[in-house]
Amino acid sequence: MITIVSGTNRKNSVSKKLAHIYQGILQSKGVATELIYLEDLPDDFTETALYDQSGKNEVFNIFRKQMLEAEKMVFIVPEYNGSFPGVLKAFIDGLAFPHTFRDKKAALVGISSGVQGGGLALSHLTDIFNYCGTHVLAQKPKLARIEANLTENKLSQLYHDLLEEQVDKLLAF
Repeated sequence: MITIVSGTNRKNSVSKKLAHIYQGILQSKGVATELIYLEDLPDDFTETALYDQSGKNEVFNIFRKQMLEAEKMVFIVPEYNGSFPGVLKAFIDGLAFPHTFRDKKAALVGISSGVQGGGLALSHLTDIFNYCGTHVLAQKPKLARIEANLTENKLSQLYHDLLEEQVDKLLAF
């Protein structure tokens, strides 16, 4: 099972569209997938599911269980202010440490409206996953100027090819 995380809680996000495209690529290869949308997190999870409240929010516990059971993970990471969304960091902080991440494998995809494709965001997130003991796939597509390369639910051929290549490497990883 590969769990795909749409890395923002923004409604109708580009991240969510890319998560669906990524899922389609995996499913076309016969791989079981599961999607997690951070927009579905409980509004109060930072107060009711973290730190001394860990394990006490039943809705958040569903996400904790999904992530704990994931064999491999894919994070679709939008660039927000030169890094990744704070909600993604809070989500990670609420998961069971270290068991959710230690010795598991993850792939990262960066997206941005600008020209860097989320490179800094991917670097920051890679540092966190390295600390958690997660093996991060070296190939990290950086999808710059995403609005010019995504129409409805279809990526430009170049970006689709980059995701296909990453999927193949993730499956062999």
